[in-house]
Amino acid sequence: MKLVKKIKYTGELTLMTGLHVGGTNTSLGIGGVDSAIVRNPIDNLPYIPGSSIKGKMRSLLEMKFGYTVDGKPTDDPNNEVGRLFGTTNGSKGGSRSRIIVRDAFLNKEKSPRFENADLYYAESKTENAIDRIKVRSNPRTIERVPAGAVFDINFILDVYEGDNEDELKKTVDLGIRLLEDDYLGGNGSRGYGQGKINWIEGTPTEVKF
Repeated sequence: MKLVKKIKYTGELTLMTGLHVGGTNTSLGIGGVDSAIVRNPIDNLPYIPGSSIKGKMRSLLEMKFGYTVDGKPTDDPNNEVGRLFGTTNGSKGGSRSRIIVRDAFLNKEKSPRFENADLYYAESKTENAIDRIKVRSNPRTIERVPAGAVFDINFILDVYEGDNEDELKKTVDLGIRLLEDDYLGGNGSRGYGQGKINWIEGTPTEVKF
């Protein structure tokens, strides 16, 4: 397969509501949050794994096109989702992913900082899970990135010889619109994870080979 060009999407994801993408709780002591967020181990800043963004876009597109069967991703390399995201060696063979989604790192200059030594660039939200049988509450504290935080996002769309470039770009655009109307991370039905994507001027850009 001959690589014809790379199409680069560069922009910012601004949180409209708090975001929780789960990390590890191993460093938290008594009295800490019950559910921590994922952080960069080098600088301890929150980030959004590219796998979370890519997986959510794929899931939403599969639901949009009706390709999900029993909750499993499509293994057909010949439909819109299979052509963009690739497939494993399923019943119809495998195919290569055309899209790369980078980890989205926090933009410190454009994000609010909460002055809390234990929750660096984050907030804690206490919620109650109600046991309707025993009529009692089970409080828990969830760490999340607050609304207003900005993450730098980068997608790369690879176009190979013989690909339908217009279809690939339309599928990417549709996935982005679906993502903005849905949520990232956990607890989305309770209001978490809404974001707005703003592309920088000139996006997307093309690099031909």
